[in-house]
Amino acid sequence: MLLALMGGVASLAVARGTLALMASLLPSEVLRTLRFELDPALVGFAAVLSIGTGFLFGMFPALHATRSDLVTSIRANAGQITGHRSAARFRATLVVAQIALSMALLTSAGLFLKSLLNVSRVDLGLHAENVVTFGISPGLSGYDSTRSAGLFERVEDQLAALPGATAVTAASVPLIAGDNWGTSVRVQGFVAGPDTDTGSRYNEVGPGFFGAVGMKLLAGREFTRADSRDAPRVAVVNEAFAKKFNLGRDAVGKFMSTNGRDTLNTQIVGLVQNAKYSEVKQEVPPVVFTPWRQDARIGSINFYVRTSLPPSQMLGAIPMVLKRLDAGLPVEGLKTLPQQIKESVFLDRMISILSASFAALATLLAAVGLYGVLAYSVAQRTREIGVRLALGADARRVRRMVMRQVAGMAVVGGLLGVGGALALGRSAGSLLFGLNGRDPAVFTLAGLLLGLVAMGAGYVPARRAARVEPMQALRYE
Repeated sequence: MLLALMGGVASLAVARGTLALMASLLPSEVLRTLRFELDPALVGFAAVLSIGTGFLFGMFPALHATRSDLVTSIRANAGQITGHRSAARFRATLVVAQIALSMALLTSAGLFLKSLLNVSRVDLGLHAENVVTFGISPGLSGYDSTRSAGLFERVEDQLAALPGATAVTAASVPLIAGDNWGTSVRVQGFVAGPDTDTGSRYNEVGPGFFGAVGMKLLAGREFTRADSRDAPRVAVVNEAFAKKFNLGRDAVGKFMSTNGRDTLNTQIVGLVQNAKYSEVKQEVPPVVFTPWRQDARIGSINFYVRTSLPPSQMLGAIPMVLKRLDAGLPVEGLKTLPQQIKESVFLDRMISILSASFAALATLLAAVGLYGVLAYSVAQRTREIGVRLALGADARRVRRMVMRQVAGMAVVGGLLGVGGALALGRSAGSLLFGLNGRDPAVFTLAGLLLGLVAMGAGYVPARRAARVEPMQALRYE
């Protein structure tokens, strides 16, 4: 019971640490809507479960001890095995189960960590370093579209005047933030059948957008301030758009329309390299970009400021600019672009880190359990080991005897864990990126790591068994 209470108290510290870890991995926008604290009802349930488990697993050894034959116990030598073989098998079974669970969790953690590594290596198609982003929504603060457009112009000018600002632009759809705008398009020279998908992602951006965020312009030109509401309608498309609508490299100069209009009233003036639009793990979709100045209904926008100074300085200067223009206008999502990209894959990071933490904890418990069972087994077999040594067995053979026991439990537990890992990998396949749930490298590394831990846990009992003094063991009572 005392051990159960101590374990329950220790679990509270682990729970607090886990909650703090989860909170540190979540985006600030998500964190504001959630509460990460221990619920008293759940703590009480965990306490009852901890004490009940300790009572349940402590009751059987206690009953066994009270049923022992007193005369037999007095006559028996302490070096003899007094427990039943079934008890030894039960202890070994528990350790095998711990090893199997560790193998399953280690493999799952390896899959998620490799998936996260694959995500981190994705070519985004843009240069996010030294870019600060934020959004404003004057339309929600009572601005009409005309006043909103005027405010956007003033914000753009004020940001461009900040020390260190090398480029300032804007976009109606924030980059790699999970947002999607779509439109139905018609393209010159592309004949759409009745079942043809003519959908495309859509974004309204400011002058110099592609250069500011590091998207490579392959042909044509950027948008300028001259692309206003009164100017001819223009668009820039990405490679995926050109491929889908059979434009190739000759996209520039073609005409198209958005929102399903029959009139091809928008000229394509640029072709840009593919870049991630909404999500890091998403295939690059067809995207058409148009100038936000040609939209009469825009009420919110996201700005991007590339800086030659440390981004922290720009993060401090931007709120002052907006305060001068409209002190009552809230600043939304002020952060660096790398931070925004990092937050867009927070679920992958959280799953990877938490699964690795749980796998490490399970492996530690398996190592402790294995050590305890082996140490108890060696103590129970002290007389037997002494006899073996007295009859000529060397210390190396005794060590091998104990390590064979370790290897047996590790192999059985590992094989059972592989089955569990395959089931977990299959069910978690939708969360993995760039690999499947049967990745051989991950399974091999998990098995090797678990094997090393098992051998390490068994080394001390094996060494202790090899150092038994035969005469002392034979006289041991």
